[in-house]
Amino acid sequence: MESALHDATTRFIERHPESQRLHKLSLESLPGGNTRTLLHTAPFPVFMRKGEGSELWDEDGNKYYDLVGELSAGLFGHSHPTLQKVLTDTIQKVGLSLGATNVYEQRYASLLCERFGLERVRFTNSGTEANIHCLAAARKFTGLRKIIVFRGAYHGSVLSFVDSIPENNVDQADWVLLQYNDSEGVREAFSQNNDIAAVILEGIQGAGGFISATPEFLQTIREESEKAGALMILDEVMTSRLAPGGVKDLLGIRPDLITLGKYLGGGLPFGAFGGRGDIMDVFNPLTPGALAHSGTFQNNTLMLHSGYAGLSEVYTAEVAQSFNAQGDDLRQRLGRVFAGSKFCITGQGSLMCVHVTKTGLRAEQITCRDDVAAVEATDLKELFWLELVNAGYWVQSRGTITLNIAMSTTALDAFVKAVEEFCKRYRSLVVL
Repeated sequence: MESALHDATTRFIERHPESQRLHKLSLESLPGGNTRTLLHTAPFPVFMRKGEGSELWDEDGNKYYDLVGELSAGLFGHSHPTLQKVLTDTIQKVGLSLGATNVYEQRYASLLCERFGLERVRFTNSGTEANIHCLAAARKFTGLRKIIVFRGAYHGSVLSFVDSIPENNVDQADWVLLQYNDSEGVREAFSQNNDIAAVILEGIQGAGGFISATPEFLQTIREESEKAGALMILDEVMTSRLAPGGVKDLLGIRPDLITLGKYLGGGLPFGAFGGRGDIMDVFNPLTPGALAHSGTFQNNTLMLHSGYAGLSEVYTAEVAQSFNAQGDDLRQRLGRVFAGSKFCITGQGSLMCVHVTKTGLRAEQITCRDDVAAVEATDLKELFWLELVNAGYWVQSRGTITLNIAMSTTALDAFVKAVEEFCKRYRSLVVL
C-alpha cells in the first residue's frame, strides 16, 4: 500500500505543476490557500480553469469528467443553453438586484410550492440560511428551544454534526445529538426532554455518505414529534433532486417544514424553506410580533430567473425520473464491480457514495456514518481517489458522486471501466 500511494501521489504531482504553483501563491492571501474546507486535498488541491457540459479542465490542461457535480448544486452541468440564455436576457432586459419586491419572486415561489407540496415558502441565500431560519421558525412557533439532530448530518457551515458538535456551530447548548436510524434513541430523547422544538434530519444523509433513513426511523420521528408538539423538519437541500416532489415523496413522509438549496438556483447561490402555512406565518410582516427575515440577495433577479427556468423548462418531473433511474443503474453496475471487495456503494438515484472498509461492509449493513468510520480503510480510499483523478475523473475524496444531466452514457460507461481497471490493478489490496 505504501508503495502504491507513493507512486500515485508522484504521478498526481507531475500532472499538476500549475496547480501546485497556484496553491503556493494562494497561501499568501487565503488561510491554507483555500476558502472551502471540503475542497482542500493533499498534497495540494487541483485548480480548475473551466467547465463545459459535463467536463472540466484544470489549469494544467488536464480534462476530467465531472462526477463531483458541485456537491449536487451542479445538476445542470456547466453550460446549459437554457440557463445561459436566461441569465444573459435577465442582465440585458431586467437588470440585477432591484432593491424592491418583484413579480419574479412570486412566480418562482408559486412553482416551488406546486412542485414540492408547500403551502408557503421563503427564499434565502443558501441551504445553511434556510436551515437556520427553519429552526428559528420552530422555536417561535412552539415556544421551545432544543433541537434533535443526528450524527453524520450536515445542515450547513455552522450546523454540522458529521462527527460531533464542532465549536463553530451555533446554539451550542441547544442540540440533542442522537445516532442516525436509532428509533429507540429518538423515543428516549423525547421522554427525557420536555422542551424539544423540532427534529431536523436528512432523509438521506449527504455528508454522512448518502445513507438512507429507514421507514421505521422516519415513522418514529413523525409520531414522537407530533405527540410532543415538536416540528419535523426535512433537510432537502441535496435530496430534492431525487424525485419530482423531493425525497419526502420517495420515502412517504410528511414533514412540517422542508429546506431547499443547491441546483434550484439554476447555477446561482440559492436557499429556500417552506411548508405549513401556519408555521411560515411567523415570518409574516403583516402579523404583529413576526420574526424579521431579510437578506439583500434573497430576491435577486438572476437567481429567480435562472432557478425558475431550470425547474420549469429543464429539470421537469419527467427528466427527474429518467435521470435518477440512470443514477440507480450506475450504482447497481458499480455494486457489481465491487462485489467481494472492500468497496461498496450506497445512495439513491443521482446521489451516491463509495465506501471503503477493512471488513468489506456491504451497502445494506451501513445504517449510519459510524458504521463506516470505525473500520474505514483510509489509505485504500485515498489511493482510489488519486488514481481516478489521475485517470481524468473528477471525484470527491470522501467518495461522494453526484451526477449531472449533461453526462452522457459514454462517459458513465468509461467511468465504470476505470473503476474496474482500478480493482484489477490493485486486486491484492482490494479483495477481502
